Amino acid sequence: MRCKICGIKSLEDAMHAIEAGADALGFVFYEKSPRYISPSDAKKIINKLPPFVEKVGLFVNVDAHTINTYMHKSGCTLAQLHFEASDEVYKQLLVPHIKVIRAKDANDILQYSDEYRLVDAYCESYGGAGKRLNIEWFKEVDCSKIILAGGLDPENVASVKPYGFYGVDVSSGVELSHGKKDAKKVKEFIVNAK
Repeated sequence: MRCKICGIKSLEDAMHAIEAGADALGFVFYEKSPRYISPSDAKKIINKLPPFVEKVGLFVNVDAHTINTYMHKSGCTLAQLHFEASDEVYKQLLVPHIKVIRAKDANDILQYSDEYRLVDAYCESYGGAGKRLNIEWFKEVDCSKIILAGGLDPENVASVKPYGFYGVDVSSGVELSHGKKDAKKVKEFIVNAK
């Protein structure tokens, strides 16, 4: 499974994740998050990263212009829309993007089944709450285009491998504190996922 380490706020954490085998890094452009980073601070990190690592910008409740602008300013390569955006927003995006399903029940995970998408547990706040999805929902589902998020950590990530997810996304499950990663947990998470 491909691995994304989300909520990156320092070059040190970014490099630890890449050295441990991360395929993607997430930068949170949502100001209410304790993992928020400005596009200019994200750019300082991104400019020093090696090639072949996806840089994902996470957005909540903003318009397409803001997404396009932040992506350009930061150097992120993929936008992750962590909200129910309108078709109009998607049409106006000038950047590669991925939809997020904040699943409340088993039927929710079937949305956008012809697209790569990220599935997270629904909660009132956005992202990084560490809430786990009911894994039973995925039993009879083709998970080859799903990136699973929500409540994953080094201890439980191996248990989702039989479902055939395209990838996994972790933030709070590998942290010492909000926005500060634990290098040992990051490495264990990636080893256990792959």
